[in-house]
Amino acid sequence: MLKKITYLLFFLVNVSFANVTLPAFFSDHMVLQQNDDVKFWGWASPNEEVVIKPSWSETVYKIKANNQAYWGLKVKTPNAGGPYIVKINGYNEIILKDVLIGEVWLCSGQSNMEMSAAWGIKNGEKEVKNANNPTIRFFTIAKTSATSPQNDLHGDWEVCTPETMKKSSAVAYYFAQRLQEDLKDVPIGLIVSSWGGTPTEIWIPKEVIEGDEILIEGANKLQPVEWGPTEPASAYNSMIHPLIGYCIAGALWYQGEANVGASHYDKTLEALIKSWRTKWEKDFPFYYVQIAPYNYGKDHFGGVEIRDAQRKVLDKVSNTGMVVISDVSPTDDIHPKDKKPVGLRLANLALANYYKTYFKEVNSPLYKGISIKKENVIVHFYNAEGLYFTNKNSSLFEVADEDKIFYIAKVKLKNNEITISSKEVKSPKYVRFAWGNTSISNLFNKVNLPASSFTSE
Repeated sequence: MLKKITYLLFFLVNVSFANVTLPAFFSDHMVLQQNDDVKFWGWASPNEEVVIKPSWSETVYKIKANNQAYWGLKVKTPNAGGPYIVKINGYNEIILKDVLIGEVWLCSGQSNMEMSAAWGIKNGEKEVKNANNPTIRFFTIAKTSATSPQNDLHGDWEVCTPETMKKSSAVAYYFAQRLQEDLKDVPIGLIVSSWGGTPTEIWIPKEVIEGDEILIEGANKLQPVEWGPTEPASAYNSMIHPLIGYCIAGALWYQGEANVGASHYDKTLEALIKSWRTKWEKDFPFYYVQIAPYNYGKDHFGGVEIRDAQRKVLDKVSNTGMVVISDVSPTDDIHPKDKKPVGLRLANLALANYYKTYFKEVNSPLYKGISIKKENVIVHFYNAEGLYFTNKNSSLFEVADEDKIFYIAKVKLKNNEITISSKEVKSPKYVRFAWGNTSISNLFNKVNLPASSFTSE
């Protein structure tokens, strides 16, 4: 009997010593944000001491797990470099190998962010062949959905090779490649959390949507589809929430096609950006891609309305940037194959605005306002130096008076300002440009970036 009791006590003591465990993204080959206090966290037995020893420092970090079996602490990172190892000890030992210190970006959205060279991108075979870059790392999150916020997710850090690049986000890869040109080969970590065909609402925390009548109205209009979830927060819960706390430099976003037809996409995108920043407790840069012109149908303006909503968010949310890609996207393919200009333009935004290493213009011409002089309207643009038309014979400008019936306008360009008029409009009040789902801008600035479509209504 005594022997049985002793064995039982031994068994109970041993099962109480749970191993230290980590979320999936703390693993071999990971990239940590440089010059920051990066958070490590995981689980262990309540009151179990967890010790972290990074090889880049003599400092030893200690913390005890709380009564919920959770622990978390911050570790100071140095300048970019590596590889390093990180030892984590509790009742067991975990050794993370080939850890790099650099710049980490979260890359999210729908299929155009997810799209890899394996899908058949432009010059894909050549790019794949040359994609041996061990200082670029991908962490591609598996598609999962959940009805409540999760603690962990599915994914692995992978070193950039032709094999891994071929199946990873092409936009994210080109972004990292361009960053390294200016940042002198600083390691780049790309956390790719994307799902083709998904609306913005599934990437926003549920409480944010439920706290806003406009967002609730938009979410209620979403219809089930067979290629992914449409329930609010369903992807956020499983593919974003577990990441919160992992230190990032910023976020990239390429989405909008699945919201064509929505009335308040600017409000929705604004909510997503602000909610992610709130969760991370960091006002990180957020750069996004304006969706390309595409034939969504001729009986509505759903596509161009999304593009205009994306433009408006620039004025509503600070530390954001948008790239316009109408010049590299055919209107008969919702998945434009030329991903390199997209990644380069996003990277140039980051290099100019965040890293301060690039000093050329990085923004497209954007609508600033109008001045009305009798029957003429002067249209003012931001980022307007060197404005020129690629096709002077085709006017994409339209003008209307109070009745909002638009007519094609005659256009004059002088001193980076555009004057428009129409014989049919005697008292002009409104102007719009490239206002159609398939309308491709023919107005560019000196760095050959196309003007965004807009309406002054």
